Amino acid sequence: MLRSIARESIAHALDHGAPLPVDTNDLPDWLREPRATFVTLEKNGELRGCIGTLDAQYSLAEDVAQHAHAAAFRDPRFPPVTKEEWPELEYHISVLSAPEPLSFTSETDLLNQLRPGVDGLIIEEGRARATFLPQVWEDVSDPIDFLRHLKVKAGLPPEYWSDAIRAWRYTAERV
Repeated sequence: MLRSIARESIAHALDHGAPLPVDTNDLPDWLREPRATFVTLEKNGELRGCIGTLDAQYSLAEDVAQHAHAAAFRDPRFPPVTKEEWPELEYHISVLSAPEPLSFTSETDLLNQLRPGVDGLIIEEGRARATFLPQVWEDVSDPIDFLRHLKVKAGLPPEYWSDAIRAWRYTAERV
């Protein structure tokens, strides 16, 4: 159902310029629960867009519809999806657990707490903030490299460390 909502939202936007409006009244309870999601689009096995949020603000159905639209039309790394390429898109949806704050005394302590292949990670220091979904472990399996790449994504040098860095972990159900 989630992939169908994502697909319909993009189709609706191609015709109407806006995401699919979702009426939650007729949906099963699990689709009405507030959940945070990321929607990833691929074309021919290559990333075509990925947008999401870490905090549950909308029902699961509404969140997927909004993020599918954003992944297709607002990911700054890609041009907007066209009607011609729409049938070729593959949809991957990650439904996130609530982020859990991590308590650590050093970078090594943080690294030792990570569960490769399981945890998504959020790091933050001041205005620098970034996340990697758990599936990033498939490409970056070493915890040290995982954290270094995440620091770069946040705009920090890969070797950077400060006692002011905060971190949260979460899990994701992939659809």
